[in-house]
Amino acid sequence: MSMTLYTATVPVFRQMLDALAAVLEKAENHALENRIEPAALLQARLFPDMFPLVRQVQIAADFAKGTPARLAGAEVPRYEDDETSFSELQQRITKTLGFIDSLQAADIDAGAGRAITHGTGERARHFAGGEAYVTRFALPNFYFHITTAYAILRHNGVPIGKKDFIGQYE
Repeated sequence: MSMTLYTATVPVFRQMLDALAAVLEKAENHALENRIEPAALLQARLFPDMFPLVRQVQIAADFAKGTPARLAGAEVPRYEDDETSFSELQQRITKTLGFIDSLQAADIDAGAGRAITHGTGERARHFAGGEAYVTRFALPNFYFHITTAYAILRHNGVPIGKKDFIGQYE
């Protein structure tokens, strides 16, 4: 199989979001088993100037839905960013996976030659084509937030390891 924008994004987002969902389930179980208030984990952060776990998950999901949507020339769905529980974060991941699965591979691949803009105003980033957007911006940001979510949970004692982070792959 040759590398396409679809294969570089959707299967990666699916694998990592599935792994994140499993890690969040372990975190919730860890909190219950150890009488830790779930909100303490959801609001945990690695450093005071960093986003808490809940925001890391929201942003990871945003990149997972926004990247293939922009590549396909589709409207990016807006989520309210109002999750306050593990269950609500799981619903966000499920909703995101459903959306990215609804996009056609050919439409995503057509984004190779399409100019991509991410964000608005002063925060807008412009890319001449989909490949630069995916490799230099979208995937690095997605992995940053997935990794930070994992690190927050590991730092707070959730018994997870590298296999949990990577999840299942073919």
